[in-house]
Amino acid sequence: MSDESYKYREIEPKWREYWISNRLHEARDEDPRPKYYCLDMFPYPSGSGLHVGHWRSYVLPDCWSRYKWLQGYKVLHPMGWDAFGSPAENDAIQKGIHPAVGTKRNVENFKRQLHEIGAMYDWSREINTTDPEYYKWTQWIFVKMFKVGLAYKTFMPVNWCPSCKTGIANEDVVNGRCERCGTEVTKKELNQWMLRITRYADRLLNGLEKLDWPEKVKTMQTNWIGRSEGAEVNFTAIAANGAEHPLNIFTTRPDTLFGATYMVMAPEHPLVSELTSNQQAAEVEAYIEKVKGERDVDRAAKAEKTGVFTGASALNPVNNEKIPIWIADYVLMAYGTGAIMAVPAHDERDYEFAKKFGLEIREVISSKEGIEKEAYIGEGTMVNSGRFTGMPSGQGRKAIVIWLEEKGVGRATVNYKLRDWVFSRQRYWGEPIPVVHCSINCGLVPVPEEDLPVRLPEVERYQPTGTGESPLAAVQEWVKTRCPNCGGPAERETDTMPQWAGSSWYFLRYASPHAAAALTTAEGKKWLPVDLYVGGVEHAILHLLYARFFTMFLHDAGVVDFDEPFQSLFNQGM
Repeated sequence: MSDESYKYREIEPKWREYWISNRLHEARDEDPRPKYYCLDMFPYPSGSGLHVGHWRSYVLPDCWSRYKWLQGYKVLHPMGWDAFGSPAENDAIQKGIHPAVGTKRNVENFKRQLHEIGAMYDWSREINTTDPEYYKWTQWIFVKMFKVGLAYKTFMPVNWCPSCKTGIANEDVVNGRCERCGTEVTKKELNQWMLRITRYADRLLNGLEKLDWPEKVKTMQTNWIGRSEGAEVNFTAIAANGAEHPLNIFTTRPDTLFGATYMVMAPEHPLVSELTSNQQAAEVEAYIEKVKGERDVDRAAKAEKTGVFTGASALNPVNNEKIPIWIADYVLMAYGTGAIMAVPAHDERDYEFAKKFGLEIREVISSKEGIEKEAYIGEGTMVNSGRFTGMPSGQGRKAIVIWLEEKGVGRATVNYKLRDWVFSRQRYWGEPIPVVHCSINCGLVPVPEEDLPVRLPEVERYQPTGTGESPLAAVQEWVKTRCPNCGGPAERETDTMPQWAGSSWYFLRYASPHAAAALTTAEGKKWLPVDLYVGGVEHAILHLLYARFFTMFLHDAGVVDFDEPFQSLFNQGM
C-alpha cells in the first residue's frame, strides 16, 4: 500500500487524538460491565528508546485488551515506568547526566513512541516508581515488614558486583555474573538489609498449583525455592583440646547415617577457628585465604576436590563413632547448615573427595554393582546399619528419624535452597530505606508512617563509591536527623532499595493511582487481581517471585483480599 492510498501521516495522528480526547482508553471505576485487567510488564526507561522487540511485546496485550473490550468487558490496560535502580542509574552515568534528568528524558521518549504505535493505554493511571507519591507506599510496605520482623539487618558475605559497585541478591546472579551488567560477581562482607522471603517458601511453592502460568516458569520457581525433606542431625564436634561444640547437619538421606566416615565444613563456618588444632592451623588458614574470593557457583561446579583436615573430630549420634572433620570448598555456608556428614559410598562428591584423600568408604545401602568405581546413590537394602540393617532404605529413612527424635539427637525437617532476599544497595538512585539509627539506645527505628515519604535528596555526586557505602552517606545534612522514639541524635539509613522494590507491587497501584490516604481504595480493589500478565520468562525467579511474595505479605496485612497477583501469565518471545 503506497503513501498515496494510505496517508498514515494524516490518518493515524487524527485517530490517536480522537481516542485521547474522547477518553476511549480510560477505565472507569463506575462502569457496570465485568472487569478485565490486562497488564504488560512496565519498562525500565534506561535506554534511548524502545526497539522492535518492545513493540512486539506491547502489541500482543494491546490487541488482547481491545478484544476483551469488544467482548463486553470494562478493560484496565495501564502503563508506567520502572525507573529506579541500577539500569536507569547506569544509563545516566554512561551518558554523563544526573539519573533524574536521564530518566525523565527517557520516559518522555518512551511515551512518545508508545503513542506513535497507537497503543491504547490508560494514561490517566500512569505511574512512575521514582515519584515520591508512589515510593511513599513502597517505603510504607517496608515499614510494615520491619514491624513484623520480615525486614532485618545483618552482617553477611554477599554477592558483590565490582562494576555496579553494590551488593546484589542471589537472584541477580546468572552463571556467576551480574544480571544487569554481566560482570563476574565476587564476595564481600557487608551489613545488609534482608527480607525474610524464606518465611513464605512453602506458600510460594504451593501457590503455583492454582496459577494458569507456563509450566516452564512454575518449574523454574519450584527449583529455585528448592524444597527438600530430610532430617537435622545433632553431631558433637570435639576440638583438639577436648572442647565440645554442637555441630548440626541437614541430610535428605538419614538412611545413610551409618555410612558417615568424615564430616566437612564450609571454610567460612564460624566453628572452624574453634575446632582447628595448633598443628593444622597454618594449613587451614592458608586454605581459607585461598578460597575466600571464590564464588559459590564456581565452588559448586569445580571438578577437582580440595580440602584440609582440621585436626578435630565429630561424634556420630547413631553409633558413637568418632570421625575426622575437614574443611572443603564444595560445602557452602549458603546451603543447609554449612556442614555435612560425608557418606562417600552413597554421594558422588563425597566419593571423589574420599578417593583423593584416602578416607574410608563404607557401604550402608546394598547395590549389585558394588562401590569400587563410583558411589551408589539409589535405593536398596540397609546394611552395616545396626538395628536398621535389613530394612528397605525408604522405610529406614523414616525409622531412623523416629529414633533420632526419641533420643533427642535429631528431628525431621525441611530445607530450602531459597535464601532471604538481599534488599539494600550501595547506590544513589533508589528508594531511601525508611529507617534511622538512633545514637542513644533505641537501635534501628522505622520512620513513622505519617512522615513518609523519606525523599531522595538531590545531589551532585551520585556515582557509586565502591567502598561499601552509598553516595548518600556523604550528604550529612540529610543523614543527620532525630530519633522518632526518643528525640535524640540519629542517622538515616544510607543504603537504598533494589530496582525490584517498586515493581514488586506496582500492579496494585494502577487500581488506585491517585489515592493519597491508602495504597489502594475499596473501588480500586474491584479491579484486582490482574487477569492476564504479559512479559518475558527471564523474570521467572526475580520479579515474578518477588511480586508473589509482596502480594502474600499484603494479603496477610489485610491490604488486599487475594494472595496471588497474576491469575494468568503469558510469556512472549522464545
